[in-house]
Amino acid sequence: MSSYRPERVGEQIHKETTRMLMFTIKDPRVAAVTITGVDVSRDISSARIYYSISGDAADRRDAVKGLKSVAPYIRRQLGKILQLRFVPEIRFKYDESIAYGQKIDALLHQVQDDLDGSSADN
Repeated sequence: MSSYRPERVGEQIHKETTRMLMFTIKDPRVAAVTITGVDVSRDISSARIYYSISGDAADRRDAVKGLKSVAPYIRRQLGKILQLRFVPEIRFKYDESIAYGQKIDALLHQVQDDLDGSSADN
């Protein structure tokens, strides 16, 4: 078995899940969801799908409920598309890195504004 197989399967899961969320799934709770990455276990028994969502905490709660609701459908469709003997169990996990990056960016802009303000005082 190739050591790159989980990565290849993860790429396919990413591509197909994104396609389903964009074109096939009509649940409005997942309309703003963006798939940011997929981690597949070495034995391909489970896949963790990372997502982000634009919006507030209420939108995020709705997205969690929507993703739980569509997860069995996505898994069934992946089974048909990927033609694997065993389709990985999928779990959705919120990607904290996007929000963390936005927070760092805001702090850097604040520092830059403070530096610009202090140099204008001189």
